[in-house]
This record gives sequence, C-alpha cells and structure tokens, in this order.
Amino acid sequence: MRQLLTFGNYLKGKFKDKVYKVPISISGFTCPNIDGTTARGGCTFCENDSFSPSLNKAQPLKKFTLNLNSKTNPFLDKQLLQLEQQFYALKNHFQTQMGANKFLVYFQSFTNTYAPLDTLKALYEKALSFDGVVGLSIGTRSDSITDEILDYLVELSRDKEIWIEYGIQSVFDETLQTINRGHDSKNVEEWIKKTKARGLNVCGHIIYGLPNETKDMMITTTHRAIDWGIDSIKIHPMYIVKRTALANQFYKDEVDVITQEDYIDMVVQTLQILPENISIQRITAGIDNDTLLAPMWCKNKQQQLDKIRKALNIVGLKY
Repeated sequence: MRQLLTFGNYLKGKFKDKVYKVPISISGFTCPNIDGTTARGGCTFCENDSFSPSLNKAQPLKKFTLNLNSKTNPFLDKQLLQLEQQFYALKNHFQTQMGANKFLVYFQSFTNTYAPLDTLKALYEKALSFDGVVGLSIGTRSDSITDEILDYLVELSRDKEIWIEYGIQSVFDETLQTINRGHDSKNVEEWIKKTKARGLNVCGHIIYGLPNETKDMMITTTHRAIDWGIDSIKIHPMYIVKRTALANQFYKDEVDVITQEDYIDMVVQTLQILPENISIQRITAGIDNDTLLAPMWCKNKQQQLDKIRKALNIVGLKY
C-alpha cells in the first residue's frame, strides 16, 4: 500500500510540525471576468459566498473593487483590519481545538493578485508578520498576475513558504468558453510556466464534471497540468449552487451533472498517474446547505472521502 503525499504531510515534513491553512477573504477583491475586463458575470459555476466560507464573515466594502490598474486604495486600512481579525479568530480556534502552532495564510476568495502591488505588499507582509505564520498561499487566475508581482513573491519566498494557486479548471478552450472563464488554456500554461521558472510553488485547481466534458478530456487536463510543472493539486467535482448562471441552465435541463461513481473513478485514475512528488491538497468538495442544487451526493463530503479512500485502497493507494 503506497501512502499518497498529502499537502499536510508535505508541510509537516518541511516544518516538523502540523501547519494549519487559515482561509482569508478580503473585501474589495474581485476578478476580471466579473468587473468586465475580460468578461461579465463571472464563471458560470461561481457564487463566492458558497465557495468561500470566510467571505460572509468579512465586513464588505460597498461599491469598492480593485484591479491591476487601480491608482489608489482608500480602504487599505480596513482591509488590513479584516485580515487581522479573520486570522486571529481562526488562529485562536485552531490553537484551542487542535493545539496548532504554525500557520499558512490562505488568501482564498476571488482573485488575490488582482490589485496594485502596493496593496498586495501591505496585505502579504501583514499576514507574514503574524505569530506562527510560515508562509502564504495565494488564490488567483492566470490573467490576473504580472511579472512584477511574481518577482516580488520570489523575494518573499527567500524566507517564507509561498504558494500560488491557479485555477486551471480545464485545458480545453471550448470548455473554458462554455463556463465563461475569460481566458484560454494557453494563458494558464504560460503563467504556470513563468511561475515555475522563478522557483515558486504552484498548486493547480481542476474540476471534473464540467459541461460536455468526457472522462478522456478530464484526465487530459490532469496530464497537461502535470506537464506544466505543478507542485500540488486540488480536485473539485462540478456542483451547482443557486444564484449562478449554471443554476439557470440546470433549471432548464440544459446541463448534466457528474455521477458519484464517475467522479470517484476519475479521482482514482488521477492519483494513480500523479507523480509521487506532487502533493494533494483536495480530492473532493461539497456544500451542506440549501444552496446546493446538484449533484446531491456533494452534500456529504465525509461520505465522499470514505468512498474515495475505499476505491483507492483497492488499487493499493492510501490517502
């Protein structure tokens, strides 16, 4: 039985202690296919309140958003306060409940490099100043980062653990167009390779069950992501929540959903081909509230994990 490399085990091996990932949501961040730079309406599956639990706890900054060309940020002090309040609330919970001592600050909601460099520097450096923080993980899109930002992150990586999490989703341009992604697969490849060329850590997010995709297409996305040099992977099932464009298609019976059996099969195939040096950050996802429309098996994440682990054990893998 081969033990798969989880991200937790990777961090524990490096820092000789369990490292807890602290999700942070900062008001004022958006993305270029919501604000109209590349598209409008966001990805068809996206409803950030559902995908980012910390977002509801942040105090929103009404009618204020940043982008790469913003000249000023009058709300930076409020954003820094949000960061501090969210971090210490979660840190105290982890310390009390799990005895945690080390943390990775995860900038999760929306696109967390889609802002002027001065704002990013203030937020990232504030996060790194907190007690017990060993590094950052920054969720972003490949069309929302610059060479200047990458060069700055290289400086931070000399002393801290720095990860960039890119949403790959699929390598098929027809799929990216269908989900209103706002960029093509060449753009993702370019920026993952640029990031890796600078020696930075990359986590790639992929989604199984996107509209009209076959199993061959899904596994091709995984192969390409591996070829591009990712260091870690997150695998999500495509689930549909209310208040999204995908939900409107679902109501009209215009979209199929992946079965639990097919999803488990795809995860097993993926982890069988995954090189041993690539860590695994997520193998499934779900949401247990009334916003979930389909598939309903995504309501119970623990049940999914149990079934995936059983299927992996059959092929000699332990997760």
